[in-house]
Amino acid sequence: MRLVYNKAGTTDTMATERPDSTQKPGKPTRTVGALVHAERLTQIAFILPAAVFVGWIAGAGLDKWLHQDWIYLVGLVLGVVAGFVQVFRLVASEGRQIDKEGQ
Repeated sequence: MRLVYNKAGTTDTMATERPDSTQKPGKPTRTVGALVHAERLTQIAFILPAAVFVGWIAGAGLDKWLHQDWIYLVGLVLGVVAGFVQVFRLVASEGRQIDKEGQ
């Protein structure tokens, strides 16, 4: 403890001990871990539509640039394929992580 003077002229005590910065943070609680897993899996709801939208926009841009009217379909298909690939990769990595934590 340290003695400090305030503006009113009275004395107060102040703790001078600092938290130990060498301590490692504790393992997240089970609830926090479950919320992290749930957040990662909710990405699926955004990945697939975003990939399809990007593919559609890219195809539409190529349609205008090349004066065609069918390339947007190729962009849609490529967006769907890219979205599903990303979804499968995400689900597989989460499955491996859950299996690792269970052992």
